[in-house]
Amino acid sequence: MTVTAPLTRTVRWPALRPWLGTAARLGLATVWLVAGATKVGDLAASGRAVNAYQVMPYDLATVIGAALPFVELALGVLLLLGLATRLAAGVSAALLVVFIAGIASAWTRGLAIDCGCFGSGGQLAEGQAPSYLPEILRDLGFLALAGFLLIWPRTPFSVDGWLTGEPAVEDEDE
Repeated sequence: MTVTAPLTRTVRWPALRPWLGTAARLGLATVWLVAGATKVGDLAASGRAVNAYQVMPYDLATVIGAALPFVELALGVLLLLGLATRLAAGVSAALLVVFIAGIASAWTRGLAIDCGCFGSGGQLAEGQAPSYLPEILRDLGFLALAGFLLIWPRTPFSVDGWLTGEPAVEDEDE
């Protein structure tokens, strides 16, 4: 009869953290790549979506709206590769804070708009209701991913790790 010993080894945070970081990095990369890709084909619509927030002059809103998909795509590529991870996470966090503030501002001012986060956005049709709370909660979740990467940017399978030659998974003796 074979007796198996109980599992005496627990998962240690230093060993788990890099893999959670990889999931956070790839998850946030996917968010930015999808968000940018859905807008890059219609930059005018992206500009109208930014203008719908009514927080800046029309001309500035259209320029920001046209540039935003390229910023999102660049962040997505950097995070996908794991290149300049902390910088990409910091820019991501700042952008997400702006998005959350914009959505909250639209909500408190009674605007009826689509956030434009994953598409053209803009004014909602008559009878359509905005979904601000789910959008804010979603962006808070993305902000948590960016925050994780700001604190712990080292992840397996990243260009950052390859360039520095540092292993992302720490020794168990540490």
